[in-house]
Amino acid sequence: MKARLPQGYGSGSNNIQQMMKQVQKAQEDMQTKQAELETAEYTATSGGGMVEVTVTGKHQVTHLSIKPEIVDPDDIETLSDILVAAVNEAIKRVEDTNSAEMQKVTGQMNLPGLF
Repeated sequence: MKARLPQGYGSGSNNIQQMMKQVQKAQEDMQTKQAELETAEYTATSGGGMVEVTVTGKHQVTHLSIKPEIVDPDDIETLSDILVAAVNEAIKRVEDTNSAEMQKVTGQMNLPGLF
């Protein structure tokens, strides 16, 4: 005597295969997006545009521009604060962009209970 399962039961292997394909595609998409984000450059300014910093997606500073009129030998502390603010803003842009772009990739997946 053969047991008959109600309709919809017994097709779990197809669902698992479909989920695995989704996971594999998401991993590939994430790797591609990560490589793209690491090569991107982000620029931020501070001090009313007197300081400009460019940072890569790997958080490496590649460019720093300081306008001469901001340099006051008697007030190095203000210049330091402006430099720190520009670098922090550039790094924040990297993080915000990376987070938003990765959310786009992982948000496509429909894997209940996995994420």
